[in-house]
Amino acid sequence: MPAFQRHLFICTNTRPAGHPRGCCNPDGAAALRERFKAEVKRRSLQATVRANAAGCLDQCEHGPNVVVYPEGVWYGNVQLSDVEEIIESHILGGTPVARLQLPPGCINTKSCAHKPRPGVTEGKVG
Repeated sequence: MPAFQRHLFICTNTRPAGHPRGCCNPDGAAALRERFKAEVKRRSLQATVRANAAGCLDQCEHGPNVVVYPEGVWYGNVQLSDVEEIIESHILGGTPVARLQLPPGCINTKSCAHKPRPGVTEGKVG
């Protein structure tokens, strides 16, 4: 069997309701990961694409989050309705879905416009 060409890491971390950082998997059902797995299977991509559950990707304010490797493309605020577009455009077509990509200045940084600051309530990307 050939090596996987792409790995999709879908955050399945849960946090208590109302947590200031948000939550990628609020009901604990991992529905987003399950939708990615189903779409990969529907398109018979199981030999080349792997949809993995991930723990916290530490981008909670942008959640639900998905990262695609080997490109290292980070997606934020991904909804069930976005899964087919990500598979079609990025995984099959090679073109990341720009409207869902996290800004580079928000990845692996202690602060960005979307992360809450002490005493300040911020919204999510989207």
